[in-house]
Amino acid sequence: MQACASLSAQPAGAVGARSGFRGTAVPAAPRSARPCSRRCKQVTQAVAQVDAAQKITVQANGATDFSNTDMARTVLGIILGGGAGSRLYPLTKKRAKPAVPLGANYRLIDIPVSNCINSGVNKIYCLTQFNSASLNRHLSSAYNSNVGGYNSRGFVEVLAASQTTTTKEWFQGTADAVRQYMWLFDEACRDGVEDFLILSGDHLYRMDYREFVAAHRAAGADITVAALPCAEEQAQAFGLMKIDDSGRIVEFAEKPKGDALKRMQVDTTILGLDKETAKQQPYIASMGIYVCKASTLQDLLEKKFSKQHDFGSDIIPGAKEQGCKVQAHLFKGYWEDIGTVRAFYESNLALTDSPNPNFSFYDKDAPIYTMSRFLPPSKVMGADVERSILGDGCIVEPDARISHSVVGLRSIIREGCVIEDSLLMGADYYEQYEECEAFTDCLPLGVGKGTHIKGAIVDKNARIGKFCKIVNTEGIQESFKTEDDGWVIRDGVVVIIKDSNIPDGTVI
Repeated sequence: MQACASLSAQPAGAVGARSGFRGTAVPAAPRSARPCSRRCKQVTQAVAQVDAAQKITVQANGATDFSNTDMARTVLGIILGGGAGSRLYPLTKKRAKPAVPLGANYRLIDIPVSNCINSGVNKIYCLTQFNSASLNRHLSSAYNSNVGGYNSRGFVEVLAASQTTTTKEWFQGTADAVRQYMWLFDEACRDGVEDFLILSGDHLYRMDYREFVAAHRAAGADITVAALPCAEEQAQAFGLMKIDDSGRIVEFAEKPKGDALKRMQVDTTILGLDKETAKQQPYIASMGIYVCKASTLQDLLEKKFSKQHDFGSDIIPGAKEQGCKVQAHLFKGYWEDIGTVRAFYESNLALTDSPNPNFSFYDKDAPIYTMSRFLPPSKVMGADVERSILGDGCIVEPDARISHSVVGLRSIIREGCVIEDSLLMGADYYEQYEECEAFTDCLPLGVGKGTHIKGAIVDKNARIGKFCKIVNTEGIQESFKTEDDGWVIRDGVVVIIKDSNIPDGTVI
């Protein structure tokens, strides 16, 4: 099956992923006739703008056309959960990367799932292969009873790597993960799915995917890549793209330097930036978020690139060489890749910025959903709390001081504690003080009396004793030699490992 029209090949590099924005529709182009998989229905009419009722408008040569697009029926969300999450270790020691807690009450997976739900996409798979138990538990409890309706079957499900009669290997990369489950996604095609929305499970952003899909269809694209404009000093860290006057991608380069970097400059006003901003940000980088025409992606993964395993470095550049129309779509809101411990730490603390943080959970028009835990309100008893976020069900005892920190659900912070510039993930359960007193060597759950924590991440269910000092006094950047003692230092951040015990008087 030939999915893309023939086109002279361009040299291809690899596409990276990082930072972001709010979508602006690329110029509409007539949708060319391409063969569609016999198992996929013909795509709906191209669109460019979406209103609250999901009625979409196409602007072409001054004419306006109105039609309805059913996102729930025609778009399948596929969230890539990533591999072992080595850059986030030890936060991923006992859980999949998308299941890492975020912002006191949430998990990373809640971001792309909520974006999907707010955009009308209600068929969502999350692909992962490491420690998927907690992720599966969270998704089944948080979403499956509330997604979809009588006339639109919806779900949020985890697809873990597994052996089959044809495949005996783990996922070898992002594209290979999708390839191994293409037989399942093909069933969605028979039910009317036309486009696959490929997302990452470790990005922090709020995006209306209706605009993204609308721009993809309006341009008649086979693949559309979400892109961000960036200045020269930022561009060197990204996979960059070069576009023509219609926003079509004509060249890729992975983290170019010097003259190679200069050659990747483009006129970003093509994608909707004003002239002044375009002058300051003449490069566009991939966010690692894609809309792919279902029949095209199936053909690319199963036939043309059956041995290639990664979207960014293999499939997307290869699709361009095969003559597929690969389009760029600008997103101009806040976007952050939180795939490292340092980025994760800083993104969480940035939530406390006042009055206008880059990302806020307090958005009534596009809420972020999570599991309903039915916890009591947090209780603060004579403590000093400044520029901080407290999750549900916390207890903060007298004379404690919390500054510029995020305190997760069910956290217990005892009297006289000082918590500064830190992320506490909380606990999965409550424990009565008397329960621990029955054992001579038991440390109570939470943070003990008089303890000082600064610049640290405390993972769930940690038991930190009295009068500890966790402040990285020596300014160490990397240290794993104390992992057996329940803590490490990663990217300059002290990380107390999940379920660890830190004895009374410990100094870190």
